[in-house]
Amino acid sequence: MKTMEAASLAEEAFGILREVCAKIGLDARGARLLRLRSNAVFKLRGDTARGETVVRIATAPDALTRLPVVVAVARWLADRGFPTVRPADEIADQPMVHDGRVITFWRYVPSRGRPTTRQLGRVLRSLHREPVPPVGLRTLTDPLAEVRHAVEHRAEVLTAGQRSWLSDRIEELTGRWRDLDTGSPVLLHGDAWIDNLLRCQDGHVVLCDWDGVAVGPREWDLVHTYHGQRRFGLSAADVDEFARAYGSDLRLWPGYGTLMEVRDMYAVGIHIRNASGDPFSRQELPRRLDSLTRGDGHARWYMAAPA
Repeated sequence: MKTMEAASLAEEAFGILREVCAKIGLDARGARLLRLRSNAVFKLRGDTARGETVVRIATAPDALTRLPVVVAVARWLADRGFPTVRPADEIADQPMVHDGRVITFWRYVPSRGRPTTRQLGRVLRSLHREPVPPVGLRTLTDPLAEVRHAVEHRAEVLTAGQRSWLSDRIEELTGRWRDLDTGSPVLLHGDAWIDNLLRCQDGHVVLCDWDGVAVGPREWDLVHTYHGQRRFGLSAADVDEFARAYGSDLRLWPGYGTLMEVRDMYAVGIHIRNASGDPFSRQELPRRLDSLTRGDGHARWYMAAPA
């Protein structure tokens, strides 16, 4: 595997994209990078035979164990008529491993405009009423596992003091998570943030990015929107609309405060993992760590560099 230090995440991802596409007969010329977070997400130019394809190159350390189930669940939901992106089934043997990275291929969904939190609430209400699919889904028992792994294996981006504080805080929050009184387990999206909802050109919406799919407490899917008000600029009205559409308000749940703190910590992991190779993560990580260590529960965080 190419090291993160030798090349930026974007440069590495573009190189893998070109090699993989050449291997399976796709044209990577003119590919557009759509997102670079927990995955590098590219859109290929369409052709008459295949249509437009999205290629996702995973950075998470456990991607190979998770992504076969991710692809299977998304296909199962699509076959049931649930509003989801669909794997590019014409590309066999997904997921694919190349140079230590795990790659999946998806049908591109043309989107226009921003979806609403009301639409997200409705989609999640429908998802949580679906049965658990007959595949080997993991159970969400430790939402901070990836953060813990990043702290242990990305020492070069953290000071000794930061590592010690994070380790202690993760242990504390993990214990508090286990003590939460949650509802019956449901099928979870796992990263039910509004940016993972696509508004199609006809106005309907579909869920994408199923990498976190699991069985677990519905509260984990719901907290993302409330956390979006705390850290990422959603308004109180956005959250109110979400709660009405879903049919219940997480703010009334006794475990709400703990869950928000767990979500805060969860949102640091990706930037610890990517800071060596991604300029934005190097910029964002200190912002998030500073607010956490100061106990500032309302400091603004960013999904991309502020304009």
